Amino acid sequence: MAFRREELVGRSTGKANILLERGPLTRFAEAVTETSPIYQRRDAAQAAGFDHIPAPPTYFFSAAEYWGAFGEEQPPDATPDPNPMGQVMGELIGQGGLILHGEQEYTYHRPVVAGERITSESEVVDYYTRPTGERTMTFLVTETTYRDEAGEVVLTARMNLIHRS
Repeated sequence: MAFRREELVGRSTGKANILLERGPLTRFAEAVTETSPIYQRRDAAQAAGFDHIPAPPTYFFSAAEYWGAFGEEQPPDATPDPNPMGQVMGELIGQGGLILHGEQEYTYHRPVVAGERITSESEVVDYYTRPTGERTMTFLVTETTYRDEAGEVVLTARMNLIHRS
């Protein structure tokens, strides 16, 4: 099944409610070899102007999937059925070739720190193909908006998945 851009752009790929906990934030910082004490000690974070330990810059790549998204606190429409990510990637995997995580971009609108409850909502923002010789590359771009409890946007993340047939 070939997908058309107008069938995908604007479709939700998921929602989550996330509690940012200090332990996962500090462990994530360690895992990405971030040595700044602001990610380890609250007093160092406060001395640097943060209210609490901040989320490391790439933390949100894994936040909703692995840390802080407790099942009983998720919205009833957390995962759409069918999910366009699963539909498109499933189709492309079935064709063989390579799927690459081509790009990840974060725009922080303010620091996000331990203790905050954040909601996220993701959607497909672009879908297109490009010929590359005898093959075709397919691009699926999603954007996730993260909001604080007041509804203010704190972070916007864009991800580009690429399939090369």
